[in-house]
Amino acid sequence: MQTTPSFQDGDLADVFDAAGEKLGIATLAKGRSILGHMLAFGSETVLDALRQRIQEACSLRRSWFHRSHTNAFRLINAEGDGIPGLIVDAYDQILVMQVSNPGIEKLKETIAQLLIDEWKPKSLFEKSTSFMRRKEGLDEVRAHLYGEPVSEVTVLENGLQFAVDVLDGQKTGLFLDQREMRALIRNISHGKKVLNCFAYTGGFSVAALAGGAVHVDSVEMSAKCGPRMEKNLALNGLSNHTWVCDDVFDYLKRCDWSHDIVILDPPAFVKRREDVPRAFRAYKDLNRYCLERMKPNSLLLTCSCSYHVDESLFQNILFRAASEAKRSVRILEKHRQAHDHPISIFHPESSYLKSFLLSISFT
Repeated sequence: MQTTPSFQDGDLADVFDAAGEKLGIATLAKGRSILGHMLAFGSETVLDALRQRIQEACSLRRSWFHRSHTNAFRLINAEGDGIPGLIVDAYDQILVMQVSNPGIEKLKETIAQLLIDEWKPKSLFEKSTSFMRRKEGLDEVRAHLYGEPVSEVTVLENGLQFAVDVLDGQKTGLFLDQREMRALIRNISHGKKVLNCFAYTGGFSVAALAGGAVHVDSVEMSAKCGPRMEKNLALNGLSNHTWVCDDVFDYLKRCDWSHDIVILDPPAFVKRREDVPRAFRAYKDLNRYCLERMKPNSLLLTCSCSYHVDESLFQNILFRAASEAKRSVRILEKHRQAHDHPISIFHPESSYLKSFLLSISFT
């Protein structure tokens, strides 16, 4: 009977197939749903594999983005760029790195140097605070690793300016994975009144107003997001905006429902697979409540970033919500995956973000 050899979290191990042929090198972790993450294949060394993956990722981003128009993007997208457990976001010349598994934790000094050599940033900051990191038994890390200490940077996204708090903002500072959907909202908001729920620092609000929205109401319960939201509006010379510091669920009870477009982009309602039934109800109730009250011919952009709620399940949730609300709902568009968030065809589970643009009418 074969057994798993003893090892420490983050150890490297050669991986062989049943015929004894070497497949590559993996990092190992005890007691996790995934025992090993492949880092190198065939005869590659780990160092050569990391260098090649980082060079390829940087080359792709250089080809995708003209930095005079958009200079904030994901530089390394974990499995999507062949380095499981590593996220690196670029904010102009500032890099923010997230490490989420023990193997990458042990290699992060090497990775940091490879990033510096390839991208030549002004500053590199580690902000490893994710749920997945805690799940792997790792403590949070916030550390300045290289270059000039920077807490805030102003970046460009499709020509719009955003002030990003890389130290204390959520995730790495800006939700870069919604860039394409912000562009969609910008394109459809002319002459519209917009309600942006779970607004954070107003990314969707800025996009809507830049697209010609007549007014935007932004609802966010975190008071510290208000000044950042107002700063982002000022950077772009935008007005006709109301910020409401309140819990979204409480605000919706007194909303006048005169909006032409409603945006629901809540935080993840589920972190563990066993919580999916509870998340199902939460997403359904939130969307049903809005669908029941939105005016005919209005639009709802509704999103889920819950890893365990896939697109099929989320669409089922929206079907249930529309059925209970007794509204006729059509899907106009689904989430546009940004090029800087590639998904490995061998790891489809990393497709975590879902968005649906819905048209609402009476049945």
